[in-house]
Amino acid sequence: MADAPAVRVVVADDHPMYRYGLVAALGTGGEVEVVGEAASGDELLAVADRTSPDVVLTDLTMPGLDGVGATRALLARHPGLGVLVVTMHEDDQALFAALRAGARGYLLKDADREEIVRAILALAGGDAVYGGAVARRIVDFFTGAHRDYAARVFPELTEREREVLDLVALGCGNHQIARRLTLAEKTVRNHVSAILYKLQVSDRAAAVARARDAGLGERE
Repeated sequence: MADAPAVRVVVADDHPMYRYGLVAALGTGGEVEVVGEAASGDELLAVADRTSPDVVLTDLTMPGLDGVGATRALLARHPGLGVLVVTMHEDDQALFAALRAGARGYLLKDADREEIVRAILALAGGDAVYGGAVARRIVDFFTGAHRDYAARVFPELTEREREVLDLVALGCGNHQIARRLTLAEKTVRNHVSAILYKLQVSDRAAAVARARDAGLGERE
């Protein structure tokens, strides 16, 4: 019986030494074939279009188009592609932004070669893989730690402002929010204004984008 073909992988990271080391490590076995490298999100799109990989490994922070934006664009062009985020960012906001963009794997950069290869093979087979600490945060979020999560993601907001932001992200207008929270509409407007100021965004749509990238507004 012939051996299974190697999983075709593209690696994207703007730190050359980490990228070179990862490519070298992945090349030591026969399960994975690195078919391309990129140092930015825009370069990643071009390399993926040219090489048609099975899995992409990408960092989140890169010049130009970042890893979240690149993931979203990659999956629009190549819907079956497995995207594995390998990053130093272990905060909830980065994690949920990557998951919302469509990443099916999320590992920290201290993962060893064996863990990364296992994740690559799993994604190539259609599965999703998350590091232990990452998986625990996902479980916490979906099993009732929503309010604590929101407090960690947006610590600059008061508890009431986080409740309002969550409802804004759900698509509720000021009148609906006022009814749900038993507030005057003027009070809701004041809370929305305070949220925009504290998040340093220009309008309601930008606040919704921030909230949804962080995973809020998705329970209903």
